[in-house]
Amino acid sequence: MMEENSTNATFYQYKLIKKIPVTRLMLRCYLILPYIAIIAEMILISWTSIIYFAIAAPLVLWIHYVISHSVLFISHSQSHKRWKFSAKLPWLGYMTDQHLSFRIFRKVYLHTAWIGLAIFLILMFWSPLSFTVSLLFWHLWFLLPRFYAYIRLYNVPKDGMIKFNTQDISYYQQ
Repeated sequence: MMEENSTNATFYQYKLIKKIPVTRLMLRCYLILPYIAIIAEMILISWTSIIYFAIAAPLVLWIHYVISHSVLFISHSQSHKRWKFSAKLPWLGYMTDQHLSFRIFRKVYLHTAWIGLAIFLILMFWSPLSFTVSLLFWHLWFLLPRFYAYIRLYNVPKDGMIKFNTQDISYYQQ
């Protein structure tokens, strides 16, 4: 019985092609950006910007969730079951905690970036300036680590797998 299982089982072997480190210095710079942004908003626009800044963060996370979940659902990807909200730095927001096809990562990232940007630019006409600036800041801030991964993995073959860890981004190919 044991021999039958081992001959019929499928084993996927992935080879690590590229490992991109997420250094502590990068993480510290990433975490300092919101403080710089809120101080700049309070000085340049208004001291009440802190209220809009606090409201904008969860709203951006929710919009990112809706866009990402919709893209995964519309593309009939079975990987949407493996996605959840992550509180691990720098991967805040709706992320996968398992290996993911690089094509799906690119599709979700690009749709979230462009559709989110379009939504926030449309809201610009009906929102106060400090709220619009806060929305745009949080949108770019949450996407910054994904953008870093996207840029660093731009020249790799698109049929690989990607894994996001707290210390690195790993790219595997079969």
